[in-house]
Amino acid sequence: MKKSVLFLLALLVAFNINAQLDRSTPPKPGPAPKVNIGKAKSFELKNGLKVFVVENHKVPVVSYTLSLDLDPIVEGNKAGYASMAGDLMSTGTTNRTKAEIDEAVDFIGARLRTNSSGMYASSLKKHSGELLDLMTDVLYNPSFPTEELEKAQKQMLTGLQSQKDDPNAIASNIKSVLRYGKDHPYGEILTDETVEAITVDDLKAYYDTYFRPNVAYLVIVGDISVKEAKKQAKKYFAKWESKEVPTYKYDMPKAFEQPKVVVANKDGSTQSTISLSYNVDLKPGNPDAIKARVMNQVLGGGSFSARLFQNLREDKGFTYGAYSSLSSDELVGSFNAGANVRTSVTDSAFTEIIYEMDRMRTELVPVEDLTMVKNSLTGSFSRSLEDPATVARFALNIEKYNLPADYYETYLEKLNAVTPEDVKAMAEKYLKPNNALILAVGDVPNMKASLSKFAQDGQVEMYDFYGNVVKAMPLPADLTAEKVIAKYVNAIGGADALNAVNEYAMEGSMSVQGMPLKMKIYSRRPNHQCVETYMQDNLVSKQVFNGEAGKVVSPMGEQKIEGEMLENMKTESILFPETQYTELGYKLELLGADNVDGQDVVKMKIVNPSGKEQTVFYSRSTGLKVKEVSTTPQGTMASTYGEYTEVNGVKFPKKMTQVVGPQSFDIVFETIKVNEGVDANKFDI
Repeated sequence: MKKSVLFLLALLVAFNINAQLDRSTPPKPGPAPKVNIGKAKSFELKNGLKVFVVENHKVPVVSYTLSLDLDPIVEGNKAGYASMAGDLMSTGTTNRTKAEIDEAVDFIGARLRTNSSGMYASSLKKHSGELLDLMTDVLYNPSFPTEELEKAQKQMLTGLQSQKDDPNAIASNIKSVLRYGKDHPYGEILTDETVEAITVDDLKAYYDTYFRPNVAYLVIVGDISVKEAKKQAKKYFAKWESKEVPTYKYDMPKAFEQPKVVVANKDGSTQSTISLSYNVDLKPGNPDAIKARVMNQVLGGGSFSARLFQNLREDKGFTYGAYSSLSSDELVGSFNAGANVRTSVTDSAFTEIIYEMDRMRTELVPVEDLTMVKNSLTGSFSRSLEDPATVARFALNIEKYNLPADYYETYLEKLNAVTPEDVKAMAEKYLKPNNALILAVGDVPNMKASLSKFAQDGQVEMYDFYGNVVKAMPLPADLTAEKVIAKYVNAIGGADALNAVNEYAMEGSMSVQGMPLKMKIYSRRPNHQCVETYMQDNLVSKQVFNGEAGKVVSPMGEQKIEGEMLENMKTESILFPETQYTELGYKLELLGADNVDGQDVVKMKIVNPSGKEQTVFYSRSTGLKVKEVSTTPQGTMASTYGEYTEVNGVKFPKKMTQVVGPQSFDIVFETIKVNEGVDANKFDI
């Protein structure tokens, strides 16, 4: 009886609760959680070096981050020297070679990195003294060895070569030049000429001018007390000499008065890299910063639920991902929205990006969407506090940007207070599609016309990798693809000389990820070819075709070449096929004029008998082949040719650069032999 009464009472209570609960109204969010951020201790040395210490005794590790508070500088005709100076500081001192530095760092299991605005070092606490010996030797005595500079220049030039066919790098350069101007530090871009102009004296001058304690912060994090940190700072950094460091002021770059629509060509591309961007006046610590970040998260800040992602990927299927960013900066902030989309929907993708930006400006964000974004940002912020370095970074930001002392302690309260009205106000203030640079990098002929609707005057300009306008260069009305090929054949020796070549052998060298390799190419009429690659005289790969069959030899064994690849080899192995394009069944199409690395060229599409397509560029002045682009299973491959040299009346390119994705290979052929006998065994299958 007693159990029955209790059961009935429980039912009545439950019924009463359900009766009074209105599930149509979501519960109000609770107050923002209090954030207890550990305090960083700070002190200053007599030379002006400001030191911040964050104790964390969970693991016996200590890290030292030295950062310089510098104004950006204009590097002019030696653009790249500042970053080069920072990178090369750790490649040698007056006391140690690079090898000795690397060995000493490895011996204690430490890390040591340098850059143009400071350095970072970390090790077990018991090795901190040895680490600081190394760190301060690098800080006080960098020697900038000439051989290390030359090596770095070569690596940088190789990187530049691969970037020239990278749509994201092309877009980045063009945005930098057009939004800031080439006389602004953010508008400078690297070129082969600026990199090659850098000298050891430039690196030393940068170091001597800017690496000074009175503009530096030292952040020490880890298993160390403030007392120990003071002792180390005084012992290792007190003798660092202070000196006045130049400061610079720059005007805010002018905004576009109307949308500026720009395209850049990426040969062989089946998609467009699109970007809508502009500058914003948003400094670190600006009262708008938190609310503006929330607004951008709703629009396209990296979440799958963001509107750009949902629209362009989930709804339209234009892309794998679409995102936006709104960044603060001491000099010039920026907004960018973009994606990689199919060429055929380039204009439609821009239409949807602008639509979502306008919707943010005219509609209030639903409360549930806003709550989800704020919860995500709250989680990210809370997780970041698990890293002691975060506390140090917060303390440094408060000092550098003159933020309120409780800026980060009240961060979640300010985040929690953001309303739909705040988000709309931020969108109205910072989303400006009518003042944007609208840029697409891809197959220009198939997208340029459709983008004219985004420009008020209907004009779409074309730019190159260096941010220069590509001027229209009309071709002669009577020029044909056949005439271009005939000029090329004559330029490399003429049909008679080419047909007299029965065989040739070429031997060259290249470097892949720092490893020197040798390449040997053997060709024999009608279509026999063998390409061998060696490392220290050891064969690492071989591709051979005997006119009918082919194989690939590698450390993994032998593989027979079949299918489409075999069909391509039958035509690609023909010696100088240009002399018989018509008989072989090649299809030629003159695409127009273009420019490759400063050379005016004629652009052609060439399709071989098996259907493989190439875009080939011939110099308008010399007729020589300058570049060709094709699609491979590994991605787009671009080959450039230079320094043609004559052997037995026929010109061969002595230098060749191949770019496949992010990889770039520079090949120099030291030996070229024509009709001097090629061992027939080279073509055995």
